[in-house]
Formats: sequence, C-alpha cells, structure tokens
Amino acid sequence: MIRIEISLFLKNEPGELAKLTELLAGAGINIDAITIQDASAYVQSLFEARGKSLKRFASPANYSSMRQDSAEFALIRLIVDNAEKAIDLLKVNDYLFDSKEVVTIDITNKPGEFTKITKKFGEKQININYVYGSVSDSDGKCLFVFCPEDIKSAAEIFKDGY
Repeated sequence: MIRIEISLFLKNEPGELAKLTELLAGAGINIDAITIQDASAYVQSLFEARGKSLKRFASPANYSSMRQDSAEFALIRLIVDNAEKAIDLLKVNDYLFDSKEVVTIDITNKPGEFTKITKKFGEKQININYVYGSVSDSDGKCLFVFCPEDIKSAAEIFKDGY
C-alpha cells in the first residue's frame, strides 16, 4: 500500500522525541512505524553523492558546518495513521520536515517471508533505497516500510498481497 512517510530533523537532546510524540498523541495521531538515526549518516551520504557526481551541493565551508551540526540532530522517519493531519500539525509547530510516498507491506512473521518480498523487487528490477520495519510478536503481522526508486511499480506488485 502506498503511504506517506514524514521525515524530520529533531535536536539530538533528551526530551525532544517525547515532545514530538506528545504533540502527535495529543492530536489523536498514531505512529505506525518509526526509525531514528543520527543525522550525520544522512550528511555523510551527501558527501558521497558529491564524490560520485563531482557536483558540489554546497560550499566547502557549508560541508564542514553540516558535518559538525549533524551530530546535534537526529533524522526521524515515520508513518502515521493520518499523514495529512500530522503534516498540518508539524507546519503549525514549525518543524523542519519533508514527506514522500513509500510502500508499506504487512508481512507474516516467519522465516522466508521477507525474502519473498525482496525477491519480487529484484525480479522487477526495482532498487530499494532503504527499508525499516517492526515485529509485533511471533504470531502477528509485521509492518515493513520500503522506499523503492519506483513507487508506482512497487505498489502494483503488491496490490493483491505478497
């Protein structure tokens, strides 16, 4: 299923994540999936992209500043049950964020199920930029979030399940 993923930067300080989750919960918005990483990895990918393309996305001084500042922030990616409402709430509260389409798939929690999914992406020559997921229990379903290069084609593969 195609859903909206919200990506935002938070200060890497105690209590910042609690403020965000409290804001969402107070508006009746449930978090279905979340991943958090040190933003320096994201900034490092900008450096690698620059190296591969030889294009400069920013001045050398800006790169140094970004490297230093990125450790002070975390990159949060999340899927919520009401993306439009969450986006409006983040705008009103001056969060720095972006949103994009991703593919989410409920997977049975047993060996080989994830393999079935990733094989289908490979068979259709769709690269996966990143993935994250959750496990509820050994008998339950897992929600996995995929960010493929071709959202529409990926969603079409799994429209009737996997």
